[in-house]
Amino acid sequence: MARPSVEAERREQILSAACEVIADRGMQSLRLSDVAKRAGVSSGTVHYYFDTKRDVINAAFELNYERSIEGRRAMLAGDQTDSLATLRALAHSNLPVTEASIRAWRVWAELWAEGMRDETLQEINARLYGQWRDLVRDLVVHGQERGQIIEGDADVFADVLVSMIDGMSIQNLMHSPEMPLDRMIARIDSYLDAITL
Repeated sequence: MARPSVEAERREQILSAACEVIADRGMQSLRLSDVAKRAGVSSGTVHYYFDTKRDVINAAFELNYERSIEGRRAMLAGDQTDSLATLRALAHSNLPVTEASIRAWRVWAELWAEGMRDETLQEINARLYGQWRDLVRDLVVHGQERGQIIEGDADVFADVLVSMIDGMSIQNLMHSPEMPLDRMIARIDSYLDAITL
């Protein structure tokens, strides 16, 4: 039997490949044989770690979220004396700018599309997005406590910012000429300026 660290690495390798296939082809077109090929393993290896295609998909969404947050941990662990600057940097870092972030957004878009018909995906979305909104809200509260952000309902401020990021990012991914990256950044900055003391 493989060492736990090797098993964890192999599991992540499979899930990374699943995220790539979802981003490239969509969730409806995902086949475990394609995941295995992309991961450079046999189909039997995929089945060793995951019983079903749905198990792979669910775990892939979890990994997609964890990677998104992992890339921002340093930003969140740094000096929090300027909560507004941290919030602005966090918002900008969630836009579909790099190849990796665009792929991650495509995975999210697939989750949302399929989640409208799947209760398990709805639960995953509620939990992961709940964590994301909590993180943004906590930064807003911290900024309010430091006198950097206006008084008001921190949940509302967080929901508006998260919704702006989501909506504009989806439009950008759809290649809407009305939502280029510079406009997205300007809209976010304008909103954050409006809640700044």
